Amino acid sequence: MGEKKTLSLLVTGGEASAGPPLGPSLGPLGVNILAVVNAINERTREYAGMKVPVKVEVDVESKEFTIDVGIPPTAMLIMKEAGISKGSGKVGHEYVGDISMDKVIKVARLKMNSSYARSLKSAVKEVIGACVSLGVTVDGKKPKDMLKAIDEGRVELG
Repeated sequence: MGEKKTLSLLVTGGEASAGPPLGPSLGPLGVNILAVVNAINERTREYAGMKVPVKVEVDVESKEFTIDVGIPPTAMLIMKEAGISKGSGKVGHEYVGDISMDKVIKVARLKMNSSYARSLKSAVKEVIGACVSLGVTVDGKKPKDMLKAIDEGRVELG
């Protein structure tokens, strides 16, 4: 095993290219840039249009590489699930989208490993907290009302 170089980048899902930031970072390492770009795009396709954290580790001698794809920020996942391109400009007064509780749970499960949440319930509450700041309702209800319902045990988290 030779010396390894690790690059941490933020790429748009499914749209990495040989241009900056990838090309100039990988070029000096002598690795097949196109192979890296194709591998990143294949692994990030499901996050199309979202910024995704990616780590590329290159063995400087063998030119072999590994790619570790992170999970996009919670807000990005919520916006994708709610089908919106940006959050509300008037948080608490204007709602720009709605997300189902099932989708909140889906995002919470995705984020559990990178979150400080110790349970699904607290991860779900983190996601709903992000809904508050984006101006996204949950099952048609204001996010703060949904948080209260969870605390009171009126919402089933599966």
